[in-house]
Amino acid sequence: MNDYTPLKTKKELLKGDKILWGVVILISILSIFPVYSASSNLEYIVNNGTTLGHIAKHIGFIIFGLLTMRVMSIIKYHYIGKLSVLFLVASIGAIVWATFSRQTIDGASAARWVKIPIISISFQPSTFAYLMLIIYLCRFLTKDIGRERKPWEIWLGVFGTIMLVFLLVAKDNGSTALMILLVSLAVLVVGQMKWSYIGGFMASALVAGTLFILVALNTNWLGGSRIHTWMSRIETFTSSKTQNNEVEDEAMKTKTYQVDQAKAAIVHGGLAGMGPGKSALKQMLPQSASDFIFAIIVEEYGLLGAIFLIFLYFIMLLRIVMIANKIDRFFGTLLVFSIGIMIFVQIAVNIAVAVNLIPVTGQPLPLISYGGSSMLVTYIQLGLVLSVSDQIQVMDEEGLRKKQDIEEINDIA
Repeated sequence: MNDYTPLKTKKELLKGDKILWGVVILISILSIFPVYSASSNLEYIVNNGTTLGHIAKHIGFIIFGLLTMRVMSIIKYHYIGKLSVLFLVASIGAIVWATFSRQTIDGASAARWVKIPIISISFQPSTFAYLMLIIYLCRFLTKDIGRERKPWEIWLGVFGTIMLVFLLVAKDNGSTALMILLVSLAVLVVGQMKWSYIGGFMASALVAGTLFILVALNTNWLGGSRIHTWMSRIETFTSSKTQNNEVEDEAMKTKTYQVDQAKAAIVHGGLAGMGPGKSALKQMLPQSASDFIFAIIVEEYGLLGAIFLIFLYFIMLLRIVMIANKIDRFFGTLLVFSIGIMIFVQIAVNIAVAVNLIPVTGQPLPLISYGGSSMLVTYIQLGLVLSVSDQIQVMDEEGLRKKQDIEEINDIA
């Protein structure tokens, strides 16, 4: 006798992995305190808004982000995969529009931003293109998996798409473009693409990147490219590592000002920190609420506070890896692993900049830094992970988990 009866869909407030939900909500709530403290710099030093206004905006971002994550968690993740081409094309179109529209925000050039006229909200299309590219690659690598793809399909569908997004983003946002390239390569490796293709792509990317830099440095073909800014940051970083402190000139001190203040804040924090809101260096750190917020966290909450935050990130990434290992759908596994890699790289880059291990990149700290675009994309990423984890829970409850055959993999992808 078969006593199996399909389970009715349970109405849950939080869909998917509850531990992941808890960690994300906790980090989001904790972010309010350093952002509130650091945003006073925006009011008194940068003369941009008020502290209460900025913290209200940040809380609004959190609420909207959590609601977005909730919505994403109830959408079947493979639907997003099937629509990834459309989303990617739309993101690329937004980047092109931002590049050539010559719009300004508060009187300054906004080549990396798109401003929605009616509601006056601005966002960075490159952050969305980055996510959509990774989802597209995951679907491409798991679609028709039993069929031997022709070389032109690989070069056009995978490598050509990666390089298109890379070059469009690199013109105005070099650090994000480099992360796109590195994470895409990681996805190709995890997705089991042939090493011969990966090696060929790496060689082609190196040549294309070199030509891009040479053209940007020696011609005006790329317009307002920020390549000179990247080179200056790299030069400043390498010089600060080799130059004798006793002979350091004023020009170098000016270039290394942000990093020097961040290091001073970290040292000032010590083991237990100065206490919430008591940072002495936040007023001297121009990007204290966004790019360098980790330094403010260490100054106010000390090494112990930093370790606690890193522990929360570790739990979040561990749950992501566990979800990727549990789902028996290849597309789901690759998608969740890829999102985990994206989040890990961004965390590592932000902290590495704060402690002067790598040049300044302008990458925010996930779920912590003040700002809308990156925060929203992180919530979307986590919502997709929760969608996969919810599918695992449903399949466990209904006894449907089993190893996939090739036809099932292709159908879902």
